[in-house]
Amino acid sequence: MTQSNNRSERHRGPVTLRRDALSSGTADQALLDSAGRPDWKVRDSWRTLRILSEFVEGFDTLSELPPAVSVFGSARSAPDSPECELAQRLGAALARAGYAVITGGGPGVMEAANRGCTEAGGLSVGLGIELPFEQGMNEWVDMGIDFRYFFVRKTMFVKYAQAFVVLPGGMGTMDELFEALTLVQTEKVTRFPVVMMGTAYWSGLLSWMRDTMLANGKINAVDLDLIVCTDDVDEAVEHISHADKTLAAEQQAIRSSGGIAD
Repeated sequence: MTQSNNRSERHRGPVTLRRDALSSGTADQALLDSAGRPDWKVRDSWRTLRILSEFVEGFDTLSELPPAVSVFGSARSAPDSPECELAQRLGAALARAGYAVITGGGPGVMEAANRGCTEAGGLSVGLGIELPFEQGMNEWVDMGIDFRYFFVRKTMFVKYAQAFVVLPGGMGTMDELFEALTLVQTEKVTRFPVVMMGTAYWSGLLSWMRDTMLANGKINAVDLDLIVCTDDVDEAVEHISHADKTLAAEQQAIRSSGGIAD
């Protein structure tokens, strides 16, 4: 989709809006921005049904996915950039290891990861989001869902993935990275590998976390162990696969002893 078409078309869940039907806001904005909303008591009550429908659609569509890995990175990266080349190799390696690849469905790093997965014979998934600057689903997505609400989409990224891989990106990538780390740190999810790829890009952030956050007692040393940072695709996939196998073995041991595995 060209940039000029982006300005004249927007996807709002299953709905496509063009030309005079376009509105200036998004569903997330209507939900979260309380300024000038005298009717919020009435409209927000009905809006919960739309939110529920997005959860139902996501759960129903993704429930039969094979083991999957969510891959994040910048939509602004050029196709010939180092991170896109890395993402494409990563997507292919994950597919060969038996994983589906889940991305935000957009261009840049997301498209590269989807392409690598699809070309290697894996299942490529895109979870799109309604934005003022519509991106559209990239052509390498085999299964795509467009969401209105960020928090519903973020639930799907975590619920149906065995790991996160984070490549160079901007605000959205940082959001997903720290969302994952927070969930693991607080044990809302367990044995959930978080891999950062692109050591040169992430080194400053990791140094700040170690030299400022850790040094000031805002995190524990063990929290930094939640992250593996590498430029090696094989190392990243092996780390994910090892965590997967370890968890499966532990669950099997619990079942064999008569306990109940989560």
